[in-house]
Amino acid sequence: MKLASIVVTTLAASLILAGCADQSNATKGAAIGAVAGAIAGKATGNHKDKRLVIGAAVGALAGAAVGSYMDNQEKALREELSGSGVRVIRDGDILKLDIPAQLTFDINRSDIKPNLYPVFNDIAKVLRDYEKTMLVIAGHTDDTGPYQYNMNLSLARADAVKNYLMAQNVQSIRLETQGYGPNYPAVANTSEANRAQNRRVEIHIEPIVQ
Repeated sequence: MKLASIVVTTLAASLILAGCADQSNATKGAAIGAVAGAIAGKATGNHKDKRLVIGAAVGALAGAAVGSYMDNQEKALREELSGSGVRVIRDGDILKLDIPAQLTFDINRSDIKPNLYPVFNDIAKVLRDYEKTMLVIAGHTDDTGPYQYNMNLSLARADAVKNYLMAQNVQSIRLETQGYGPNYPAVANTSEANRAQNRRVEIHIEPIVQ
């Protein structure tokens, strides 16, 4: 039996034992966490396996429900993040939160600035309300400094955001991180203003579909 099938079967059994009919978000999170380790290191970056696991826990979207679900989530994010400096970008049924690194991190640091905690709290609130999604948190840098240093820094920043969201009870199985360093600039690194735009963290929010 394939790993994904084993995990889904185990997760389904865990949810039944937990009382699926009226379980709380905390109970769901605990059930997911109980089996998430079974795919750790194997399903990282494998969206198909993650969709199966999340779908078994909270259900999947289909048809017109996908667009409506993402419409409502987009509206909630825009309301919560109004005036925060975080951009909410829609691309089909995928949402992207563009978080400038200068708002979130000090130069050469990967710890989130405390004044940004309320912003991430607002993001986590919406993510908890709209749990039929998986997320890829991507860190980016400008092109100054050693390449490998920037790769490591971008991943450390993405991991810091992931860890903060987990601390706010966003299920870990829904979260994946990538560090892209200077490889995908939003604009050309031809000025300090442009480099500031390229120092950023993005959260891509993708619906779980059947």
